[in-house]
Amino acid sequence: MGEEGAARVLQEAEERMKKAVEVTRDDLAGVRTGRASPALVSRIPVEYYGTQVPLSQLATFSVPEARLLVIQPFDRAAIPAIEKAIFSSELGVTPSNDGRVIRLAFPPLTEERRRELSRLVRQRAEEGRVAIRNVRRHEKERLERMEEEGLISEDELRRFEKELQRLTEKYISEVDRVLEAKERELLEG
Repeated sequence: MGEEGAARVLQEAEERMKKAVEVTRDDLAGVRTGRASPALVSRIPVEYYGTQVPLSQLATFSVPEARLLVIQPFDRAAIPAIEKAIFSSELGVTPSNDGRVIRLAFPPLTEERRRELSRLVRQRAEEGRVAIRNVRRHEKERLERMEEEGLISEDELRRFEKELQRLTEKYISEVDRVLEAKERELLEG
């Protein structure tokens, strides 16, 4: 049980760290840059026949040019609800429609807005790093309890703690890469 249990602790830690990176990646994808992207709107909740539904389930998206996002609803009757959801989101873009599709034109970002968004993405990336460190702390405590209970030796504990630290560094650097890519996107925007 000892070494297998400790290996399982590491496996669970890695899964949870991967999840923290994915959550961070999704969070940052939803931050608007000057470019149009379906990720900006796909998770916006739309009131559709009395139920909150993510926009991605109600329409397809296309980006015919860098600053234009076209939303094509499966059901034209949903257009008013989709527009209302976009208005009430934090997107800050006014939708227009021709009865068949909704167009979102993204204006270039001002320098001030770029700085605000840069702070926001750094903050969200730090939340991702904190989540990864919390996983490390929690799993380290589990390993220490296993050593106290005599399930693994002190040497095994040190070996597993080193592996846990390696995983932590790997996934924190993954969050850093996601952040760098988003900041580059903001500068280009």
